[in-house]
Amino acid sequence: MRISFEWLKDFVDIRVPAEKIADGLTMAGLEVEGMEDVNGDTIFEVNVTPNRPDCLSILGIAREAAAVFGTPLKTPDTFIDEVIPDPAFKVEISDPELCGRYAGRLIEGVTVGDSPDWLKRRLEKCGIRSLNNNIVDITNYVLIELGHPLHAFDADKLSGNTIRVARAGAGRSIITLDGFERELPDEALLIWDQKSPAAIAGIMGGEESGVTTATHNIFLESACFSPVSIRRTSKKLGLRTESSYRFERGSDIEFLEVALNRAALLVKQICGGAIHEIVDVYPEKYVPKAVEISYNKVKSLLGVELRKDQVLGTLERIGIRSEDRGDTFLVYPQAFRRDICEYMDVLEEIARIYGYSNIPVRTPKTVLSGNIFNRENINVNKTKGALRKAGFTEVINYSFMNPSDLDLLSIPDNDIRRKALSIRNPLRQEDSMMRTSLAPSLINNFIHNFSRGIRDIRMFEISKIFIDKGEQLPYEGLRLGGIFYQERIPAIWKDDIQGFFIVKGALQALFEELKVSEYSFVPSEEVFLHMGKSADILLNFGKAGFIGELGPHVVETLDLKIHKPEIIIFEMDINILLSFVPGRLSYCQIPRYPSIERDIAVILDEKITSAEALNVIKNFGSEFIEKVELFDYYQGKNIPRNMKSLAFRIIYRSKERTLTDSEVESVHKRLVEYVLDKTGGGLRGQV
Repeated sequence: MRISFEWLKDFVDIRVPAEKIADGLTMAGLEVEGMEDVNGDTIFEVNVTPNRPDCLSILGIAREAAAVFGTPLKTPDTFIDEVIPDPAFKVEISDPELCGRYAGRLIEGVTVGDSPDWLKRRLEKCGIRSLNNNIVDITNYVLIELGHPLHAFDADKLSGNTIRVARAGAGRSIITLDGFERELPDEALLIWDQKSPAAIAGIMGGEESGVTTATHNIFLESACFSPVSIRRTSKKLGLRTESSYRFERGSDIEFLEVALNRAALLVKQICGGAIHEIVDVYPEKYVPKAVEISYNKVKSLLGVELRKDQVLGTLERIGIRSEDRGDTFLVYPQAFRRDICEYMDVLEEIARIYGYSNIPVRTPKTVLSGNIFNRENINVNKTKGALRKAGFTEVINYSFMNPSDLDLLSIPDNDIRRKALSIRNPLRQEDSMMRTSLAPSLINNFIHNFSRGIRDIRMFEISKIFIDKGEQLPYEGLRLGGIFYQERIPAIWKDDIQGFFIVKGALQALFEELKVSEYSFVPSEEVFLHMGKSADILLNFGKAGFIGELGPHVVETLDLKIHKPEIIIFEMDINILLSFVPGRLSYCQIPRYPSIERDIAVILDEKITSAEALNVIKNFGSEFIEKVELFDYYQGKNIPRNMKSLAFRIIYRSKERTLTDSEVESVHKRLVEYVLDKTGGGLRGQV
């Protein structure tokens, strides 16, 4: 925002150079990004943060400068002593939630023409072009000076001497002051006369009721509109104005009468005319919500001891009323400081006006604890590290999804992932729901990279999903998801490892990193995965997630223009995974005695999974069995139909002595008999 140093002096008695003013404002939180000289007047370019709409004016900046430099704040006279008693206009507010207050004054007998030079110069220095219309220039002048948007109607063009504030409704349009006809959203707030719309509330007036050189009577509006309503309408119309910019950030419902009176007096001074009594509809008065804070809290958090009068005086300097209560004090934020909601906001105000540079630097003291680090965060970071070692890159997506994403994956209607939360005000239709799975976002990441020629894609994400369980707040679950694709290209060295097993190996490495041992993979029934190339991930026999190749029906809808792409996707509940991470690790001595290996190849029913067969061996219960691993799978020639061959390597070792061959042979023979009995299979070569 551009602020004139000359204009600023009307509000505060400044006796220091402009550079010092700029430095003081910046240190108080209003960053002065630049200064320039315009016809002998220094112009500040001030960066006002979104939470400080009160500083979008000369008055707001002057209030800050007065507080920083301890100088009294001066305000222009806004008392109107001579008015025509009959207001002559009726105002109705149909929706008080969207318009908290509407005030106005009828001014009769004005002369519309060019503005005086002093007014035009001030507007132009602040970046506002004079429109050769003194009424409009005055509303812009007060906007810059006091920060509250105003609008002037040609009173003779308003039907029935009536102002009505109501929504547009269906199929409504209006020609605005810029000459464009605009189709209005149903929920847009409008200013109506008795018959038709006269303005888009808080954004732009209508052409039909605009002030021209033929205007003799005006109705001057000063109102307070809902920031959400103005922002939504402005965005849908693609129409941003100085007025909407301020209303979107919140306007002062109490101060609007001062701005109205200031503008009315300027109109009388510059344009002539007789001012009517104010008409003011204010359904629910503003009541400040008190914030209580102790003086000890101020001392402990700011690190400086301030007297009571210093604390309360600092707040008074920025226009915030406070009340001493002994050990505590109450703060009553005025309507122009609705950003002050809790004690931390009060502390910030005291600190910045007192001066951050005046607060001494001290080294913080803390008591170290053995549990200072959050174990969950440590394990999540371990998870990320394990996946990075496997070549995966972390991605971060928005927590939104398209309603059609679940249809793409053919998620059944009774699936819990269908219980998604809708967003009331989405940025776009494609992001109108909170996601219940990471899979859609990861598929979109894959498509984005694939369409740009990337053919080795390994990505993972750790983020929350949101599910509506019918309670006050949705369920939030932390999920780990990933996607893998690697184009098969001719190479000197033959490598036929399928993507499914590459990703499965990465997850097994993750489990090993986290020291999670009670896991297994069983055939999955997820409808969007390839039958036979997918698995549910079980932790202690409970489902924690899935891994698999995207099914042909899903891949076909992606239109990748490549023959049978092998896209592997996985997703896991991180909370379930981390619940199996041991809290304490036990030390095992490095083996002192040699191991002996034996193999077993079993022919069994193809419906028995390798995990089930592996569990049978592990449940044998010999103290000499140290490790069991699957090293071969075969179906085909010399294997009966509907059967398969699984070969396992058994490692035997004793912790106390060297085993003899006869001991191992005895245990191995009993193990083979046990496996054949439990699986109903036979030894390969004997079936």
